[in-house]
Amino acid sequence: MLALLVIAVSIVAPRMAGFVRGRALDSEARRLAAVMHAGQSRAVSEGMTMVLWIDQQNDAYGLEEETPGRNGDAKAQDFTVDSNLRIAVQRSGTGGMTTFGNLPAIRFLADGSIDEGSPQSIRLEDSSGSVLVLVESTDRRGYEIQSGNK
Repeated sequence: MLALLVIAVSIVAPRMAGFVRGRALDSEARRLAAVMHAGQSRAVSEGMTMVLWIDQQNDAYGLEEETPGRNGDAKAQDFTVDSNLRIAVQRSGTGGMTTFGNLPAIRFLADGSIDEGSPQSIRLEDSSGSVLVLVESTDRRGYEIQSGNK
């Protein structure tokens, strides 16, 4: 009976590990999309430019006012991606990229639009090579999650 249990666990454990890794990737993509939406909503409701910066070296990102007042942005948020994930900015085209503090950034303008220099996509990849990409929509009003695996 114990041998049967060991065999069952040895078959199921690798599949469960893959499932957990996949969930981390999916959860991070959804969280990043939610932060993007929150930044865009805040830009419109407060009438100010918001930036979502991406720190590829430290696998982190954050949302804050582009030009905070004297006391800084009390609503600023910082996030670190799961340790099994990597985040990268993908830019197509030849124009300059929007930056914030020397980091690539998505700039949400007060009218809800996205600055032309903002990255067209943000890539999330897990340690097994699975990829999800947040791609700017064709109407330049937001980002959508797409599979990056071909």
